[in-house]
Amino acid sequence: MNILRVATYNIHKGVQGIGPQRRLEIHNLGHAVEQLDSDIVCLQEVRLLNRREAQHFERWPALSQADFLAPEGYEAVYHTNAFTRHGEHGNAMLSRWPVARHQQEDISDHRFEQRGLLHAEVLVHGHAVHVVVVHLGLIKASRTRQIAQLQRFIEREVPPAAPLLVAGDFNCWGNLVQRALDATDLKAFTGPRQPTFPARLPLAQLDYVYARGLVPLGVQVPRGRIWSRMSDHLPLIAEFGLPETEPLRGRS
Repeated sequence: MNILRVATYNIHKGVQGIGPQRRLEIHNLGHAVEQLDSDIVCLQEVRLLNRREAQHFERWPALSQADFLAPEGYEAVYHTNAFTRHGEHGNAMLSRWPVARHQQEDISDHRFEQRGLLHAEVLVHGHAVHVVVVHLGLIKASRTRQIAQLQRFIEREVPPAAPLLVAGDFNCWGNLVQRALDATDLKAFTGPRQPTFPARLPLAQLDYVYARGLVPLGVQVPRGRIWSRMSDHLPLIAEFGLPETEPLRGRS
């Protein structure tokens, strides 16, 4: 069985702290992404650019954060969710496997939170695996509407028999998201929760990898002082077995 290793990580725009005491973590995050050793890395709060931070930090990368974080040989896909006074940020996906296509859909529910989902089709061992990277809103009613929009998007854009991953920061402290996605046959790993937030003292699991048409094998959250310093979230890693089906011969 071929194994697919998937990570999701909210990187907090590559900076920790506030005000003049804030520190740049994007270089440490680059090493961290390599250590995840995942075939697909789903990232949230990724900056395309930020003019203020670029002036503040001497070592601010010249590349966009998605391109900077991509290990050698990986393809980086990024789409903007939010436009701010000083720049843009959104979701990204880093893939060890070729990306056939990608797109973004705006799922903003109100003007105070700009949110989106990133959808990519990745060719893994010749199999088309659909990946959706999400970062849901902070308000429960918004998340309910965003999950409904996500479900409509999947129904419209993802073939029913295609392997599907939905990963990201769901901002949900309860089981609202899990109940809604379970109804559409998207499953997270069962068993004890894997707290990912806040990174320094994890109390809640806000980050998940949901799957359909893949065999779940295991899930883990890296821990330790190094991981707790780089972002307000910890990464989550999930492993899946690919179904034993014939690889694609060409796109219809």
